[in-house]
Order: sequence, then C-alpha cells, then structure tokens
Amino acid sequence: MTENNATPPPPPEENSNGQAQQPAASGSNPNLMPALANLTVFTGFLLPLIFWLVSKDQSPFADKEGKNALNFGILITIGYLVSTIIGIIPIIGLLSFVIWLAVLVVGVIFGIQAFQAVNKGNSYKFPFNIELVK
Repeated sequence: MTENNATPPPPPEENSNGQAQQPAASGSNPNLMPALANLTVFTGFLLPLIFWLVSKDQSPFADKEGKNALNFGILITIGYLVSTIIGIIPIIGLLSFVIWLAVLVVGVIFGIQAFQAVNKGNSYKFPFNIELVK
C-alpha cells in the first residue's frame, strides 16, 4: 500500500466581507485582458470596450493599454463606417470593398503587434490613433 505524502491545498482565505476568496492561479497573466483588448481591435470598438471595462481596475497598465486599444477600435469602427457610406455612392461604391479590406488588414496587423507587446508587459503605441477615451 502506498502513502500519499502530498499536502492538501490551503483553505481559501476570507476577504473583508467574510466570503471565501480563491487564490489566483499560479500561471495567470495580469496582462491578458489588455492584450486581448488589443488583439480584438479589428472587430471595432465593442470587444476592446468589454475587455477594458473588465480589466481597468486591475492595474494602471491595464487601464492605459485598454484605453489605447479602445481608442484604436473606435478608429477602426470609423473606417468601417466610412467604407459603408462610400459603398452607397454609385460609381465609387466599388472602392468600398477595398477600403473595408484595408481597414481590416491594418486592424489585424497592428492588433497582433499590440497583443504581443502588451502580453509581455510592454506598452504599445499605435502608429496612428485618436484619443477619445482619456
């Protein structure tokens, strides 16, 4: 018969409200949420907004990078809207798809670059951005 010498995990600590608090996972990355906000900028502003709202209270770095991603997501959304409006115009409407595709490619490329930098804990500055959310 073999004995199990492993020690049981410590009981969860209680927070100020008296509720049990689970310890953070040892492999959790505090930069994950702002990194995901940057990765999803090509979709527009909604996903970066959600990731920023979830992580803004975790650290000043998460707040800053989340706002940066949100602002770039707003810029990408404006690009998609301009593409849609141009699509309504009769003759130059064919240019709409090219503009939409260019906005998508720019969003994906810069989003991946920002994701890699922020996930490592480095700040990322988009080559062009508007600062609506401060």
